[in-house]
Amino acid sequence: MFSTRTGNFPIGIRRGWSEWQKSLPNLLNWANDSGFSVIDLGRDLEDLKTARQSGFTIGSFDLLEWHGLMNEDAGIRREAVEKNAAFVKEACAGGATNFFCVMLPPDPKRKRSENFADLAESVAALAPALEEAGGRLVIEGWPGPGALCCTPESYRALFTAVPSKSVGINYDPSHLLRMGIDPIRFLKEFADRVGHVHGKDCEILTDDLYEYGWEQPATWKENPNFGASAWRYTIPGQGLTNWGEVFRILDAQGYNGAVSIELEDKDYNISEEGEKAGFLTSAQFLASS
Repeated sequence: MFSTRTGNFPIGIRRGWSEWQKSLPNLLNWANDSGFSVIDLGRDLEDLKTARQSGFTIGSFDLLEWHGLMNEDAGIRREAVEKNAAFVKEACAGGATNFFCVMLPPDPKRKRSENFADLAESVAALAPALEEAGGRLVIEGWPGPGALCCTPESYRALFTAVPSKSVGINYDPSHLLRMGIDPIRFLKEFADRVGHVHGKDCEILTDDLYEYGWEQPATWKENPNFGASAWRYTIPGQGLTNWGEVFRILDAQGYNGAVSIELEDKDYNISEEGEKAGFLTSAQFLASS
């Protein structure tokens, strides 16, 4: 089975959306035969059961519903907390621990501080159910429209508002890099909150960064798949992340989770064969780091 050289963290995959990955039994068979022991799944409880029966550890399992946690309607927020609490209890009993989410408010044009206040209230209300079930939110910092937890400022604010250790981070350095945030400095500050790790990287296209900067889209350049004018997501080893240092920091912190490869790379997301090669190439690099 694949594991990292530093820290001996098991290496898995995050299930994608392409045609060959739609049959979970077939995907699990390939993953097992290829040396993977961990898989990240969506929110289907039957899929969770299938993966566990096949001997896989669940790296992360998507939270049932997160938009409602940030709705300005208090009744909708309460309902979302209740539904998520029941879902967490059932999923934890089935073998899930980390509940993946991205904190994207339903109205990104609403004042950020107001969206954030509603989010903090909802997460605080959900935390006791997570603690009781033995679960944990792992919030990924994808900087989508109005994202509320993707920078040091916003993560720090949430952890101050909700100190419970049941609220943590899905560490993905690729998102930090595309925002211009040092992923190693970030990890040094927040390592004790990391509950799950994505094996994904980011390349900064330096010539294009000069040409277009961070703020303005290019007028004529066509952006690459899984990228923008001045950056693109890559597999580990082809971006800027120092994975050996990442694993050293996590190991020193006592991290006991996995590293799941999230494949979003224009050079590999082209076919079934390409995606399989991307997973394996990523795993081989991470295993040597």
